[in-house]
Amino acid sequence: MNSPEIIRIPILPLGMVNAFLIRNGQDCILVDAGIPGSERKIARVLARHGLTFGDIRLIIVTHAHTDHAGSAARLRQLSGAPILAHKDDADFYSRKTPMTYCPTGPFGRFFLKTPLPHEPYEGFVPDMLMSDGDQVRLDDFGVEGVVRHTAGHTPGSIAVELASREVVVGDLVASGILIGGIAFTGRATRPPFEDDPHTVARELTRMVTGGAQRFHMGHGGPLGAGEVLRHAQVLAALPHQGCAHG
Repeated sequence: MNSPEIIRIPILPLGMVNAFLIRNGQDCILVDAGIPGSERKIARVLARHGLTFGDIRLIIVTHAHTDHAGSAARLRQLSGAPILAHKDDADFYSRKTPMTYCPTGPFGRFFLKTPLPHEPYEGFVPDMLMSDGDQVRLDDFGVEGVVRHTAGHTPGSIAVELASREVVVGDLVASGILIGGIAFTGRATRPPFEDDPHTVARELTRMVTGGAQRFHMGHGGPLGAGEVLRHAQVLAALPHQGCAHG
């Protein structure tokens, strides 16, 4: 297979919230669905590249936060593509259980008090549910790569690891300031919320040592392997402490 093209979809300006298209010819995978109402922005990016919703063969939702899952149900209706996600976030996707949050610092605690993280979205049941230890190969969708469970940001967070040595990691790492993006986007940082930094550190280190060279993320980026490894080492050195979920 040819190396796929990764196309960033700016859901919010300045790289604050990103979704991605992984394109290999006319085969197209959407990674993350943005906030509720993002379908128009996604349609414009598709059109600029000569694509339509009908060209999306798979929708991968990396985790259940509203800025990643918010338009998933609507995009499934528009494209007819199945949604792939992990079972450990399934009750959040269906809205059976309220989303939980573990702030990483003062900004995260402030952000949690605003309406933005709690914006409701149309609940859905993923068509393809991963379990622990599962790996979903993307060859059947026209892309050489796998989806793996990368817990640490949320219980069911997942990432796309391509044979081209590019990865799309959702919120496993961010870059920039505040929620990410805006400025200083070449420096890795923690997102506003993160369940377990030591699990995140282990997953990021595994990807780098496994050959990943370029990291695409929901907030800011992209980043090279060296900066991601530096960030993983910082996370690994943090003291172990419980998380008070919001």
